[in-house]
Amino acid sequence: MAHTPGADKIPFRRSIQLKFALTYIIIIAAVLILLNTYPVLVSQDLVFRSKTSLLQSQASVIADTIARTESLTSEAVRDYVEPLGYTGQFRVLVTDEFGLILYDSDELRFTEGRYAMLSEVVTALKGYDVATCSYQDGAFHSRAAVPVIYRDMTIGCVYLYERDADQGGLLTDIQNNLRSISLVICVVVLIMSVVFSKALTRRIGDLLRAIRIVREGEYSHRVSIRGGDELSQLAGEFNQLTDRLQTTEEVRRRFVSDASHELKTPLASIRLLTDSILQTDGMDLDTVKDFVSDIGEEAERLTRISEKLLTLTRMDSAVPMERLPVDVAAVVEKVEHMLLPLAQERDITVETDLQSGCVVKATEDDLYQIAFNLMENAVKYNVSGGRVMVGLRSMGDLVLLTVEDTGVGIPDEDLPKIFDRFYRVDKARSRAAGGTGLGLSIVRDTARQHGGAVTVRRREEGGTCFQVAFPRWDEEGGDLL
Repeated sequence: MAHTPGADKIPFRRSIQLKFALTYIIIIAAVLILLNTYPVLVSQDLVFRSKTSLLQSQASVIADTIARTESLTSEAVRDYVEPLGYTGQFRVLVTDEFGLILYDSDELRFTEGRYAMLSEVVTALKGYDVATCSYQDGAFHSRAAVPVIYRDMTIGCVYLYERDADQGGLLTDIQNNLRSISLVICVVVLIMSVVFSKALTRRIGDLLRAIRIVREGEYSHRVSIRGGDELSQLAGEFNQLTDRLQTTEEVRRRFVSDASHELKTPLASIRLLTDSILQTDGMDLDTVKDFVSDIGEEAERLTRISEKLLTLTRMDSAVPMERLPVDVAAVVEKVEHMLLPLAQERDITVETDLQSGCVVKATEDDLYQIAFNLMENAVKYNVSGGRVMVGLRSMGDLVLLTVEDTGVGIPDEDLPKIFDRFYRVDKARSRAAGGTGLGLSIVRDTARQHGGAVTVRRREEGGTCFQVAFPRWDEEGGDLL
């Protein structure tokens, strides 16, 4: 099913771009709120402490001065207070023990002779010092009241009030400046969040589009994301993944093509032979037997190809196998016994040099298949009167199985390709020998499943040398690699 552009488009309200922008804005907003409140609150608290401390100390000075007289009168209070010079700074109000106002520095209020109905005055007449400060209408309002005590008796109180618009204006300016700065920051943050979120989502969008393209089978597509962050690393991993997918797809297609070609040849031969038998009238019995014999050989060839294809399929599926310690020498001896009739028929001498104690952890069937394929090839593709030398020895942490022959050898340009599936150096000679082009692929893949590796080289004396290396198994410690 073809992919429709825009069919998987995510709505903006659900996009990561919006979520990222909102998250960024919320965090900055919280920071700005803290920036606009904490400095102002701290400033207010410092001013409150300073104001209340100052007014209370000034009120105490006035109260101590007035306390020199036994009885408070308006004239006596005025004579004591005005020389102190506080009346230009604060509003000074003095009452008797009943709260009757004896002196008020704010003459425009005409409060003398009235009772002071103020909470601070009431508290002071009870013998307590009190001081408060508040910020209202752009000014600090400070109040303080202390009792006037004469011989341990409260004979009145002193009340001070100050309205400071200068410091209030300073605090207002700070608030306005912070608000302006916050507004500018908000605008900058909004722009930056939009830019950053678009940059982020654009890169994610590029990666998402690349995934959709590859999903449709375009394995050659690559994504380019600059930078050294996690997204660029993710893009790199994605490109490596598509490289593997492309390689796997190419191998699969080549494998299907090669398998189809290999199966088509014996099938075509069988079809031709059967048509010849059916279309030829009066064919003698010996000719029919020859044709049927040829059909049988082609059927056997089909069977060999199918069995090896099934073997490769099982290895590709990576089905877990139970691996046990296996003596490689015993397996090689079985293979030698099986191939001895074929070697004698072709006048090939098989020589073995097998060291004892070469044990690897694998399955006996897999080791048998590796040894059989290598030794059978060495016999089949050898020259008449040639030799096959099989060696087995342990070297450090490895067990090395070596199979050499004295045949015509493999050209250097073909050595890197001989483990590819269906690859043949000499196709005509391989088919004549019954080869399928899959044996060495099975050897390589089987060895890899058990932690081994296969190498090949030309012999200087002529022929080919294959060597398989396995991790050696130790009875006490298990695999040594």
